[in-house]
Amino acid sequence: MAEAVAAAAGWPADEEARPLKVVFGSPAKYFTDAAPIGNGRLGAMVWGGVESERLQLNHDTLWTGGPGNYTNPKAPAVLSKVRSFVDNGKYPEATAAAYDLSGDQTQVFQPLGDIDLVFGKNIKYTNYKRELDLHTATVTVTYTVGEIVYSREHFSSNPHQVIATKISANKPGNVSFTVSLTTTLNHKIRVTHANEIIMEGSCPGERPQEGNTAADPPIGIKFCAILYVQINGANSTVEVLNDNMLKLDCADSVVLLLAATTSFESAFIKPSESKLDPTVSALTTLSIARSTSYSQLKAYHIDDYQTLFHRVSLQLSQGSNVVQSAETSSQCATVSDYAFQISDHTTSTALKDFVKPTVERIVTFKDNEDPSLVELLFQFGRYLLISCSRPGTQISNLQGIWSNDPSPPWDAAPHPNINLQMNYWPALPCNLSECQEPLFDFIGSLSVNGAKTAKVNYDASGWVCHQVTDLWAKTSPDAGDPVWALWPMGGPWLATHLWEHYCFTLDKEFLEKTAYPILQGSATFLLDWLTEGHRGYLETNPSTSPEHYFIAPDGKKACVSYSTTMDMSIIREVFSAVILSADILGKYDTNVVQRIKKALPQLPPMKVARDGTIMEWAQDFEDPEIHHRHVSHLFGLYPGHTMSLEETPDLCKAVANSLYKRGSQLQCRKCWCRALGPICTFSQLYPATSGPKAMLKV
Repeated sequence: MAEAVAAAAGWPADEEARPLKVVFGSPAKYFTDAAPIGNGRLGAMVWGGVESERLQLNHDTLWTGGPGNYTNPKAPAVLSKVRSFVDNGKYPEATAAAYDLSGDQTQVFQPLGDIDLVFGKNIKYTNYKRELDLHTATVTVTYTVGEIVYSREHFSSNPHQVIATKISANKPGNVSFTVSLTTTLNHKIRVTHANEIIMEGSCPGERPQEGNTAADPPIGIKFCAILYVQINGANSTVEVLNDNMLKLDCADSVVLLLAATTSFESAFIKPSESKLDPTVSALTTLSIARSTSYSQLKAYHIDDYQTLFHRVSLQLSQGSNVVQSAETSSQCATVSDYAFQISDHTTSTALKDFVKPTVERIVTFKDNEDPSLVELLFQFGRYLLISCSRPGTQISNLQGIWSNDPSPPWDAAPHPNINLQMNYWPALPCNLSECQEPLFDFIGSLSVNGAKTAKVNYDASGWVCHQVTDLWAKTSPDAGDPVWALWPMGGPWLATHLWEHYCFTLDKEFLEKTAYPILQGSATFLLDWLTEGHRGYLETNPSTSPEHYFIAPDGKKACVSYSTTMDMSIIREVFSAVILSADILGKYDTNVVQRIKKALPQLPPMKVARDGTIMEWAQDFEDPEIHHRHVSHLFGLYPGHTMSLEETPDLCKAVANSLYKRGSQLQCRKCWCRALGPICTFSQLYPATSGPKAMLKV
């Protein structure tokens, strides 16, 4: 059926023949203009300059610091004080006292460095194009100088764990440039055999801070990046400059291979105790890649990538005639009944649009609502997840895997108060289940550290994680304002991802060995965290709605109260997952399950506020920021399951009112986009009230 629809719409029947390219009409001026490539572990941003090229490099384990102590023995006394203020309705006082429940800041994601290529000065060029081909996970740069057409091709290979670049010209002997490696980190560089640049260094062993000038600072993660140069051409030459760069002249083509590794072993091993030698590891990786031809490297890369990417295709229509489901369609319906009607878009016009710079297509989208651009956005999101999260790598951080700043916004740290979860929302519905494996591995590490935090900070069993974490699986509260720091629901929310994985896969072994222990530990914490409140319900106290203040009855701003709607929605989700899992696994008579069944009826119900919206806090407090970007109180509708049009229509109407009240300044306008990095411009394509109708082929 999908093939028939594609033919009727005038599209190529073969999904691979449908252009899916992010096109740039000029070199990048800013980091977010560069084109991302990645294999889950090793990433780069391709800037595409003509006189000079920059490949900005990242490695997923290059972070400051080491394992921390995520406990606070003073927290129980502070917690008792905060709870007393909340019980007495003194929310501003509770907010002030809650600062003492905060912990330390996270560690910081560090850039690996740059591959710098210098081709010359004052180069006059025409026909410039830079493209990211989502079908092949390859970035190409082409331009013309006189009669010479130059091309560069870049990809990050998962099978061989290298970044590969090929630089060529359409006439022999015309490729000349200098190449070097640079980094802002402590390092040393040497050239070996006139064809390898080796950069070795280390990250700071503690979070960089003003006045942090310890005489004997702790040892940080070590790293090594090795750039191998293969030059082709009868008259080509290579020269070593300043013992740290190479000058190549008169080549027909040049292949660059970059391998990089670190000494990171696990979240529980100090960098000073690591037994890994990153230089030996990088040389081993590079040796294998060097023994493979460039064409073979590319073929292996594309085959590996397309195994994931080509699982899903998306075809969109502007019109109202969309593909009907088998249940609603007539047996005698013709292909034309299912064909997409693309108003004012002939096939030729659409194909011309594919080669326009993507930024131009975004600018004109408000007028033409080009459905192929939305297809591109959808597939770009899948591309980014494949490129920054693969089995055996670290989780996608706040910027995926791409960062050029030693002090990036929010440290590029994963934020489990929505950002980390959002990064992985596409994994299951977009058929990228394997890309979730790093998340599950990381949650396992959080459960270990989180058990210590729960016990010491809150005298609770199970495990807990708060609003932000890092490579070392930090589970204690962040430093600073409780409006973000005091939020122990990060762990419970993450735990629901394991249940969702089971629901998609029905993998009972995964449920029993991986998901259920994590879910049970999270539920155990929640049972201990709940307290008996004055209203006769089990309450969470203290409680915040992530990053959102309210106006207390005395007219003062506060953020700490009790039983926010998001708290209760997440708790219901975890409790439900444990009960359902226990029933599947035959564990329905355990103590935890019996405690959950007793607690569920005692949780406070969701309420509708005076203005017809979902009440965000337990009381109908005044909201000082009605256009706040978070919609945490709508968790029960998505990603949760406690609200639905069928079961709770009145609540869903209140959800619609809540979205209308929030306006256009929703989560995707800020937080989601900083995780996706280069995708940020795309977030403005569709307002919340409209969108295309689609056929998704999985």
